[in-house]
Amino acid sequence: MSVLVGSLAPDFTASAVMPDNSINPSFNLNAYLNGKIGVLFFYPLNFTFVCPSEILEFNNYLEKFKAEGAELIAVSVDSQFSHIAYKNTDIKNGGIGQVQFPMVADLSKQIAKDYDVLANNSVAYRGTFLIDQDFKVRHQVVNDLPLGRNIEEALRMVRALKFHQEQGEVCPANWNQGAKGMKPTKEGVSSYLSEKYSA
Repeated sequence: MSVLVGSLAPDFTASAVMPDNSINPSFNLNAYLNGKIGVLFFYPLNFTFVCPSEILEFNNYLEKFKAEGAELIAVSVDSQFSHIAYKNTDIKNGGIGQVQFPMVADLSKQIAKDYDVLANNSVAYRGTFLIDQDFKVRHQVVNDLPLGRNIEEALRMVRALKFHQEQGEVCPANWNQGAKGMKPTKEGVSSYLSEKYSA
């Protein structure tokens, strides 16, 4: 498994179903983000079990991601036509309804290969990649197929990145929005640890 953190995100151009259900045959990740933060997430397959719970939860959090200046992009090895069918299927019947972020078709599986999340040359693991404004990967987490991811954690990482960028401080364990950071100095760390952990 490759660690992409610290490297430029692998760019791609592929067909994607856009929020309005139009098909963009030349969706380009870098151009779409255009200097914004991106949360790129892979899921195994349409019309399966854990996947719709994750996709719908990402959609439930969409406005919170957008409030932080972040865009969501989903990728699976399904076709753009399968994506449209998935969106046009009611949630009660195993679909996802009209989720409002691009859904990329990775039929060749090349995108999953480039992000090193392809499982058994078949479907993608549940990989999530946080891409900063300079198109650099700042965080990644990859779950095995049965393990649904925590969308709140993906949002927390966006907020942590922004906090670091805006405040110049680093985020300690379990940091959440509104909490103190640490100055990245020996004195700053000592002060934080003393305040937090000393009896």
